[in-house]
Amino acid sequence: MARHSGRFGRVLMSDDGVTYDPQTIASVDSWKISRKSNRQEVTAFEDKNKVYVQDLPDLTGSLTGFWDDSETTPWKAATSPTGCYMYLYPDVTNAPTKYAYGPAWLDCDIDVSVGGPVKFTGTFAANGDWVFNL
Repeated sequence: MARHSGRFGRVLMSDDGVTYDPQTIASVDSWKISRKSNRQEVTAFEDKNKVYVQDLPDLTGSLTGFWDDSETTPWKAATSPTGCYMYLYPDVTNAPTKYAYGPAWLDCDIDVSVGGPVKFTGTFAANGDWVFNL
């Protein structure tokens, strides 16, 4: 078991959810996945504390990076009526078999400021089953 630096993270993405041809998104500098589940309270008389059952897990995430005028994949994916496919690697160099993968709905934003670089952010949600090999 080893700890890793995020410097070798990688994001691959297709520009739609039909043509499977994921490309490396070069200008990304961070990504995050959140797997949270809703819990339904099922506390009954004489329970010593509240009791819950867990619902299906949700999958959402985000990416951030810098706008690259030659990079069109995220922008096409964000407007695709079929979503996109994504591969997210925490360390593609030292742990290339560890990744999360699946179909997603993507939204993108661009942030332009006179005092800094042009940045983009994206948020995504699952558009089907994801594989976690982390």
